[in-house]
Amino acid sequence: MTTFKKQIVAGIPKTLPPKKHLNPKISRAPKRKQILSIDEKKLALRNALRYFPTDWHQELAKEFLEELQEYGRIYMYRFRPDYEMYARPINEYPANTQQAAGIMLMIQNNLDPAVAQHPYELITYGGNGAVFQNWAQYLLTMHYLATMTEDQTLHMYSGHPMGLFPSSKEAPRVVVTNGMMIPNYSKPDDWEKYNALGVTQYGQMTAGSYMYIGPQGIVHGTTITVMNAFRKTLKSGENSAGKIFLTAGLGGMSGAQPKAGNIAKCITVCAEVNPDAAQKRYEQGWVDEIIDKLDSLVNRVKEAIQNTEVVSIAFKGNIVDVWERFYDENIYIHLGSDQTSLHNPWSGGYYPVGLSYEESNKMIAHDPNTFKTKVQESLRRHASAINKHTAKGTYFFDYGNAFLLEASRAGADVMAENGIDFRYPSYVQDILGPMCFDYGFGPFRWVCTSGNPEDLDTTDQIAVKVMQEIKATAPEEIQQQMQDNITWIEEAKQNKLVVGSQARILYADSEGRIKIAETFNKAIKSGDISAPVVLGRDHHDVSGTDSPYRETSNIYDGSKFTADMAIHNVIGDSFRGATWVSIHNGGGVGWGEVINGGFGLLLDGSDEASRRLKNMLFYDVNNGISRRSWARNEEAIFAIKREMERTPELKVTIPNIIENNILDNLF
Repeated sequence: MTTFKKQIVAGIPKTLPPKKHLNPKISRAPKRKQILSIDEKKLALRNALRYFPTDWHQELAKEFLEELQEYGRIYMYRFRPDYEMYARPINEYPANTQQAAGIMLMIQNNLDPAVAQHPYELITYGGNGAVFQNWAQYLLTMHYLATMTEDQTLHMYSGHPMGLFPSSKEAPRVVVTNGMMIPNYSKPDDWEKYNALGVTQYGQMTAGSYMYIGPQGIVHGTTITVMNAFRKTLKSGENSAGKIFLTAGLGGMSGAQPKAGNIAKCITVCAEVNPDAAQKRYEQGWVDEIIDKLDSLVNRVKEAIQNTEVVSIAFKGNIVDVWERFYDENIYIHLGSDQTSLHNPWSGGYYPVGLSYEESNKMIAHDPNTFKTKVQESLRRHASAINKHTAKGTYFFDYGNAFLLEASRAGADVMAENGIDFRYPSYVQDILGPMCFDYGFGPFRWVCTSGNPEDLDTTDQIAVKVMQEIKATAPEEIQQQMQDNITWIEEAKQNKLVVGSQARILYADSEGRIKIAETFNKAIKSGDISAPVVLGRDHHDVSGTDSPYRETSNIYDGSKFTADMAIHNVIGDSFRGATWVSIHNGGGVGWGEVINGGFGLLLDGSDEASRRLKNMLFYDVNNGISRRSWARNEEAIFAIKREMERTPELKVTIPNIIENNILDNLF
């Protein structure tokens, strides 16, 4: 057995390891505010020390208190393993079942420094989207996965591996929950407190469910959004070259924006206050140029407009300054948005104008109340600048990061005349909801567990062929969606989208997902694909997420604040064949603002995998279309009726539509 395998199987080490040296070049999570009382700090230490033998407690108690005082959390840096963290080929993991090995691969990909935003703190993206709360949880989880059988299921409580329980071969190998608080304890400070105590965590969407594939996933969604935003706003015959898409954020998910802008063929200007994050995206080839002076940015953008360029520019600075300066310079912005992590506004998700990155981080830790005031002042100024541009014709959309929600809470001028709705639409309301989600199109993704780029090439070829076959007889309503995704896959390799694991994403409906997955499974069986393939999706999809300010923002029957769909989704997937399932409180729009679920499914070429994929993928999509059709969304009614024609076993309740005048005459 290799040293790596021995370390995985060992779990918590038998002897106390020495303290670790932390590489100063690795991006670190912001220091969290001190929110615990002395008694609560003692409780946090009791909670942390229960992972370790009592004869270590004297030494570790002092060390963990230092971490708690310094960082606001106990990360247990000493227990971070020495081996390199990345997605190895599946056969390099010690395991009794390939399903468990596939999950280990996905966990390590989420923590790969090339993929993760703050890998030392086990945070994958979004500033607080964690795979685990601490390194003991990682070690113990990998041990359980390495030793589990096909008749056991590992239960994960917000990063904590509760243990292996007897189940069955048909059951999921892992069940994950993250942040599932009692509703009255689901406010931002509740996360701060209970995360500091070590009893819950923010799993984001795909971080805590082991399904993050680097920024490629959000590149695709952003590309589809930006392309269709230009289609909505440009005149006939115009194209996007030389037109500006202005936004902010280059950290985790938001780092995809410049790459998406290049694929959508426009000028992308993306502001980022963290110079290391901007530099990382530049070195990875996700942004073309970096500028750190506002005057230089103005001159470069004017040049790009003059030459009708397609270029992405990272500005090291605050987005508010850019909006204001572009207005003064009369630079016309065609599209505007924001992808800062405003779901996490008080702990580094949004940095206020007028403060440096370093000054803000100090204030977060030592003067959180003043920092909150500065953030809200900045949001009011930010919104005011956007309003000036939209008055001149700019199309601004909320990218589901809670920008409008937090701006409204700050008293910014972002409300519509009725005082209820926001004055700007969510991108789901205007674009992805009616054009994609209601038809069943969402972010289907896969990972080639061999780590071999040739296997990824084979899956790309399969996906294109399957989609072309479906498109040949698809109805007019979904022709554009099909073609956009065919083009996406055809150009994916040249766009260099892989970061970390050999992964791919496209938007497909249930028909497309099932046919692509079935063809993958046959190719694995025949040897055309050399190792199993893990299927999954972003939680940002048709069925998996109940999020009134994003995924379900185009639900208008009053049910967008309910979470039945997400709960049914994860339960339904679990007994229809998923390898692992997850359900989270949090996601991309904030703690307490959304419930979202996901799955993973390992294809190994077997008949059993074929049965599972057909059963599970069908429900995973059509559960959401059914809910959307019941909300009277026309596109979803069309889609579910079409599915019932194709699948006689499916029986869905269809709404009857009342004439408006009948109700109007009553009042």
